[in-house]
Amino acid sequence: MKAVRFNRFGGPEVLEIVDLPDPHPGHGRVRIAVRAAGINPSDWMKRRGLMDEQLPQTLGHEAAGVVDQLGEGVTDVAVGDRVFGFSTEGAAQAELAVLSSYAPIPASLDFPGAAALPSAIETATRALDRLGVASGGTLLISGASGNVGSAAVQLAAVRGVRVIGTAGPARHEYLRSLGAEPVPYGEGLVERVRALAPDGVDAALDVAGSGILPDLIALAGGPGRVVTIADFHGAQEHGVAFSSGDGGRALHALAEIGELIESGRFSLPVTRTFPLAGIAEAHRVGEEGRVRGKLVLLVGPAAEGTG
Repeated sequence: MKAVRFNRFGGPEVLEIVDLPDPHPGHGRVRIAVRAAGINPSDWMKRRGLMDEQLPQTLGHEAAGVVDQLGEGVTDVAVGDRVFGFSTEGAAQAELAVLSSYAPIPASLDFPGAAALPSAIETATRALDRLGVASGGTLLISGASGNVGSAAVQLAAVRGVRVIGTAGPARHEYLRSLGAEPVPYGEGLVERVRALAPDGVDAALDVAGSGILPDLIALAGGPGRVVTIADFHGAQEHGVAFSSGDGGRALHALAEIGELIESGRFSLPVTRTFPLAGIAEAHRVGEEGRVRGKLVLLVGPAAEGTG
């Protein structure tokens, strides 16, 4: 099969499309013919040698496609079913991928839209579960307009939570459409949030990692009411919980998201798609940081007409 791989650390130019042996699913897993695979900031961090030291490396932890092989014990899907989910092997940017956790693709969603879901909804759900904010409470989300932030806004709203979200002015209308009350980030944030919530908020989630934790602690009433997914060192310094998949993943999000999508209560935009051979350009676009929404690789028949 064709797959993305790099043999040395560096810029996007180190990425190659290579031939690798076809993978086969173990117990409880399925193999899919990949139609779309998500691209994440962790991909270029790995490529630059900032996360994993081993070489060579493949890329991709989330994908959508058509089941073409079942592992032993799999009874909840059949060959030919459309599914999306996680590949723990980290090789989902390929023609074939083994999924360790998966769910049916909602009927109204295409492959790129499904491939955009796993990382964002799992990360957002994991953070919300840890915060434990309940219906009637108020949640502040710092960095609310990105992939994870916008997922968290919508998932919190479904739980009956009032959401205040920080974003640049150009993204305020988008946040309103998701059900959040937007405020500009930057100096004076505490005062702006208190204008909307005079008694502060019940919990705060840091998605942006921009040194905002002291303000979030002040607004939420203590470090125990704040979770960050983006500021590991800040979490250690201020006694805030840092949420990562190492502490257990919220995989229940995969099975739960379909009903929310079909009922119109959840959506994530795919900003741009690339063919598998365009992986280097996808990294360049992603690293520039100018694109809002998800970048997705298209594979096989789904790649026709991309650009």
